[in-house]
Amino acid sequence: MNASAHAPAPDPAATALTAPALRRALIAGARRVIAARDGLNRINVFPVPDGDTGNNLAFTLGSLLNGALRRRSRHIGELLHRIGDDAIDGARGNSGAILAQFLHGVAEQARSAPVLDAAALAAAVRHGAASARGALAHPVEGTILSVIDSFADALAEAAAEHRGDPRRGFARALAQARRALARTPEQMAALRDAGVVDAGAQGFVDLLEGIAEFVDGGPRALRVRGGLRAANEAAGHDAHDDAPHPPHDAVDPDRRWCTECLLIAEAGRDPPIERTPLREALEALGADSLVLAGGATRMRVHAHVGAPQALFDACAAFATVEGMKADDMLLQARSVERGDRVAIVTDSAADLPEAIAERLCVHVVPVRVNLDGRDHLDKVGLSTAAFYRRMATARELPRTSQPPSGDFRRAFDFLAAHHPAVVCVGLSRALSGTLQSAEHAAARGGDGKVRVFDSVNAAAGQALLAWRAAELAEAGADAEGILRELERLRPLTLSWAMARDVSHAVRGGRIPRWAEPAVRFTGLTPVAKMTPDGRLAVVGGLIAKAKAPEAFARYVAKRVRRALGAETPLRLIVGHCDAREDGERLLAALRTRLRVDAAHLVETGPAIGAHAGRGTLVAAVQPAAA
Repeated sequence: MNASAHAPAPDPAATALTAPALRRALIAGARRVIAARDGLNRINVFPVPDGDTGNNLAFTLGSLLNGALRRRSRHIGELLHRIGDDAIDGARGNSGAILAQFLHGVAEQARSAPVLDAAALAAAVRHGAASARGALAHPVEGTILSVIDSFADALAEAAAEHRGDPRRGFARALAQARRALARTPEQMAALRDAGVVDAGAQGFVDLLEGIAEFVDGGPRALRVRGGLRAANEAAGHDAHDDAPHPPHDAVDPDRRWCTECLLIAEAGRDPPIERTPLREALEALGADSLVLAGGATRMRVHAHVGAPQALFDACAAFATVEGMKADDMLLQARSVERGDRVAIVTDSAADLPEAIAERLCVHVVPVRVNLDGRDHLDKVGLSTAAFYRRMATARELPRTSQPPSGDFRRAFDFLAAHHPAVVCVGLSRALSGTLQSAEHAAARGGDGKVRVFDSVNAAAGQALLAWRAAELAEAGADAEGILRELERLRPLTLSWAMARDVSHAVRGGRIPRWAEPAVRFTGLTPVAKMTPDGRLAVVGGLIAKAKAPEAFARYVAKRVRRALGAETPLRLIVGHCDAREDGERLLAALRTRLRVDAAHLVETGPAIGAHAGRGTLVAAVQPAAA
């Protein structure tokens, strides 16, 4: 008799997937996706061609590398629970949110398992696939969903044949995922027309291939390597280098904002987040590409909308809203088309005229504005006009805070993937930590391509410098040339502000209480100026109430002529804090007293308005371009 007939069956416990092995395998997979992100960006066609799928998947998986995957665990259910939560918290973009829900679903199924054999792994992946599909209001075939489903089906088939060791089934399921990826252009016309596979689906296969590399190669697969070949690329050649970028008009202008937030309901205190009513509320707003990833206490919302604040307000009716972001997909798509030029970034403290920002493709990172205990995205979630309306009825004084470093890093990573360099023109270091937030992001990301410039200014003055930087970038100047010109113009960019009502600043503690009755008694209107070290200092006053805009114009014009010369052609931006008529009068009066080459009237945002109050006027000048 053959002795092998009596050989003992493999011990399932000896071949089961353990938490340490899964952790190391996912590290390898995440690193592979991050290394391949530029290629994923280039083939990003669906749902919109905004060139950021690679960055979004890298950001999502990066949240795992910096969170759950940094901590060792002996229990696979515990590890997956942390992975699921971190993925929901860190998810970015359509594909990132779907991947996060897949991981969250896997964790739900496996939460009580210390290890996973082939059948348990297949069941967890199948649950994750169903959970990912259920997160979408309108699932589309030929995307990451189709590849996840194919992977899950093949894993289940293999588990039925090879009980115990999950590694044998994984190789078979990976091969099936590759075939599903290759079929995505057959399932979606947009992919077929562009000659690419779906970027999110490719990213999922990259994740699986990184895991397979660890399974085959062990710990050496954990080393970071660049230039990894994706599954559908020919050896030795990036098949997507010459992939055509769809035009920016492929983005729906009525739903141009890729909007996300995290909803948090505290267990035991808040009602659970109900997926169906939330979905119905967001669809009633016209939300497209809607993904609701997460569970009853934490849910990541992703949607394409025309008005981000409407989405945030609707979400606030269901749970606490955190982690808001809104990316302008139309601007991103146009930026990809202009990839041979330096990209210009500023923050929303700069009162850049909308027409200039649109024409010159300037990316704006929003400052946070807090009104009555809720944070808002300045000029994106909350328009400047809406800020002043809400400010008039707010129970508490509004507060501004710097954007998180992650907001800058997301912008820098996207732009560095498509442009030779990035120049960020920031709010004065002396006024806010916004510049430091940008510097921190530049140091951690952007592949060394990002340069952060201190405007030593704010509002209209900062906008003038950002305007000139974008103009130079449009003309083809390199980063060094742009920075040299900004250094030259910085001391020549002059800004003043006039506050007709100081009561708001007194309430906020920004000027002493005795100043309010003194100003009221004397009829004095305080005037402040941006100093050479980037501070806003009171430098004088005007005794003029009814004709304060005209008096302010005389004050500014006199000092501009003294500093820059009477015949110097000037660029001029006049800003007003909910005082358009006064702003128009100031602009008209300055035009008669200065040689104005180009001028704009803007509504000054919360960077000034939250501190100086409604009725404040701002004037900034800069020598016009030769």
